[in-house]
This record gives sequence, C-alpha cells and structure tokens, in this order.
Amino acid sequence: METITMPETKAGQIKSLIQRQRDFFATGATKSVKFRKEQLAKLKNLISTHERDFIDALHKDLRKHEFEAYATEIGFILIELRKAINNVDKWAKTRTVPTPLFHFNGNSYVQPEPYGVTLIISPWNYPFQLLFAPLVGAISAGNTAVIKPSEFAPATSAIIAKVISENFAPEFIACVEGGIPESQALLEEKFDYIFFTGGTNVGRIVYQAAAKHLTPVTLELGGKSPCIVDRDTNIALTAKRIVWGKFVNAGQTCIAPDYILVDKSVKEQLVAKIIEYIKKAYGDDAQRSEHYPRVINQQHHSRLTSYFEEGDILYGGKADADDNYIEPTLLENVKLDSKVMTDEIFGPILPFIEYDNLKDAIEFINKRAKPLALYIFSKDEKKIQKVLAETSAGGVTVNDTLLHIVNPHLPFGGVGDSGIGAYHGQLSFDVFSHMKSVLRRTFLVDDPVRYAPYKLKLSWLRRLMDWTL
Repeated sequence: METITMPETKAGQIKSLIQRQRDFFATGATKSVKFRKEQLAKLKNLISTHERDFIDALHKDLRKHEFEAYATEIGFILIELRKAINNVDKWAKTRTVPTPLFHFNGNSYVQPEPYGVTLIISPWNYPFQLLFAPLVGAISAGNTAVIKPSEFAPATSAIIAKVISENFAPEFIACVEGGIPESQALLEEKFDYIFFTGGTNVGRIVYQAAAKHLTPVTLELGGKSPCIVDRDTNIALTAKRIVWGKFVNAGQTCIAPDYILVDKSVKEQLVAKIIEYIKKAYGDDAQRSEHYPRVINQQHHSRLTSYFEEGDILYGGKADADDNYIEPTLLENVKLDSKVMTDEIFGPILPFIEYDNLKDAIEFINKRAKPLALYIFSKDEKKIQKVLAETSAGGVTVNDTLLHIVNPHLPFGGVGDSGIGAYHGQLSFDVFSHMKSVLRRTFLVDDPVRYAPYKLKLSWLRRLMDWTL
C-alpha cells in the first residue's frame, strides 16, 4: 500500500467521526440487547428491500449472475442475520463457569462485552458478503462500526454507502468510501477492534497499524489453497465440484482451489471431465455465457494473463482485456518457483501437478505457507485421515469445495499466513466481544489460610490445591 497524501479536511472528518462514535458508545445505548436486535432487524429489512439494487451493483462490478449474487452474497448474509436475531439474547448472557474449591464462597462467570468502536475493511471479490458478515457480528456484540468497502467494486460500494447513510446514524454505523488515502487515514486512528479481509500483503500493513495502538484484530487473508485428488475417487463428481468451486466468481474466491495435486494415474481422466463440466456450465464460449463473471479490472486481467506463459495450456487461454474476460484455463508443466505457483492466483486459472504417492502431495503442501482452505477428494478413509492429521489449513472440505464456509456452526478463518481469528454464526458475536472474567465473593465467610503469617500453612495449602486440581 503506497502512501498517498490526503486532504487534511477529509482526515479531520474521519477523526471527528470516530470521536462521535466513541461518544455514542459511551452512552451505553448499543449495549442494550433490544437495541441490537432492532438494528439487526432493520439491516435485514433494508437488504431485502434493496435486493435488486445490490444484485444490479454486483453485476455491474463483477458481471455476477443473479443466482450467484444471491447464493454467495445476499442470501448468505440473510442467513447470518436470522441466526443473530434469533440468538443474540442467548449469546449476550453471562456464561457460568466452574469455581475451584478454594473459592468455595464465590461464583465465577464470563460476561461478554462489546469492544467499542470497530473498523471493518472489506475486499472487492465478494464486496457485499465480506462487508456485511462481520458487520452482523459487530452489531450483535453491541459495538459501533466504521465500514470501508473496496473502491475496486464502485457500484457495490456506492449502494452500500447510500443504504447505510440514509438509515443509520453515523455515530452508530458509518460508511467511508475511497481508496488508499482513506484506508491510511482510518488506520492512523485508534479503534477498539479491526476486522480486515483481503490479501496477505495488505494484511501485514493493517496488522502493523493496529500494533501501534495495541488494537486487537481479525485478519481474513488468503493463500494458495490446494486440492488433492486421489486415484480412489468418483472422478466425474470430483471434476464437477472442482469446476464449481474454482470458477464461481471467475475464480476470485479466497478459498477457491488454487492448484490441483492429482495422482498421476487419474490425471488424464480428471482433466477430461473438468473440461466437459466447464463446457456444460458455460458453453463452448464462456465469454458469451451470462453465468460466467468477469475479472474485476484490467490490472488483475493483465496479472492473470501473464500466468499463461508459465505452463502449458491444457484448455482455455483466451482473454479479452476490453471485457475483463479470461476463459477458464487449465495449466500443466508449471515450474514450482513460477509466479503462478507462488502467488495466490485469484482468477480462473487452474494448474495441475502430478504426484506418485500421497506422502509426496502432503510434503508439497507442508513446504509452503499454511493455506486458508484445503480440499481432499478420496473414497479411502485412511488417506483422508492422513491428510487431515498431517497438514494444516484454515478449513477443510472433504469430497467437495468451498462448502465449509456455508455452515454457520463452523469457524471460518485462516492460520499462519492465511489469517488470524475466525467468525460466522456465534463466532461473529464472540470475535467482536471481550469475554470479561468475573469472580464474585461473599462477606459471609473468609478463608484465613492465604493471609500472612504463613507458618504451618504450606502443607494444608498443598493438600487443598491437590484436591482442587
């Protein structure tokens, strides 16, 4: 993220906005569960009311089909909102925990409390879902929020800003549009929590900015998510599910299969079936298909097409810069130190790497940064368990792609270079809550052992602590 000077008036407005939110939070209004539920219900109603506006904006930014826009963005958030509205009363309650024997005259519990003023920075690839999903958590937990949509999805950013500004007081929820200068100005300020979704390199910048203020963060990043295909699998269904997971949103998905590790004995069958299902999904000319999205902009188009030179094209390879179009493309014979195998692809290009045995595939994965997602297709339970036991990833789907993100009961997040923290469902509430520990004692009885002088008390204390443990 390069440094760009921003007018002091705009920076001052951001500083003033954050202070207004801090003052509003101090009133205690957001801590009321009734208030939280009302705001969640309002947001749900607004999303339903403006559904067509959001769908049109997503089509303008990414050429998303209405089905894909609803399934991966709008419907996803409505599920999160319903779950939060129905459960926030329970989530916000104190959580009783056991009290040790030597605290016999007390009780212990955990009290969730909001952090305060939060910052949510979202990316362009799912510009609706990846902004509103953390916002649901921030509201549920009783925080205020400054939201920063991506400037690379301008139509979606504009409709989000319009809906938020017209329906929520800025001291509660405010949308700051803009690019690098606005992001830098926001990161200069002190927040009580920062939630960032985006690339690993920018994630490091956000982490460094947060560290200056000792601000806790969630970083939802990315990486190269491997997809292992064992020889003992249903090749046809495996191919179909890979095509869906890889080419939905034109491959611009943080947990899309980034490359295929395939047992060499089934590679040809797999490639043939993947090509067959690409054609079934998008026709012989995907550019003419209304179901196939576009790359976000010409900068990413140029980056992606440069990967064509780093391997042999098995299928695809057509591109149209004026249309931000890249055909679903399969590569083989890629060099392992090439950019296509070291950068996160984030587009409709899928390299294939053969392996002789599963041990080699696992070693290949473990020599690289821990991915956000991992996929294994196999009917062999021992091999599945071996992959689960010997690799590390933010999340795993077995015999399918992407679907672990859909279950609100599963934490979604990365590990290592792919992120810090996890959310969705109750975890979205938890991640925006400080879990305050409380021990309450009574004045009715006192335990004299802990007080000086300590003569003859040590042996008694040891026995007491042994019983407790």
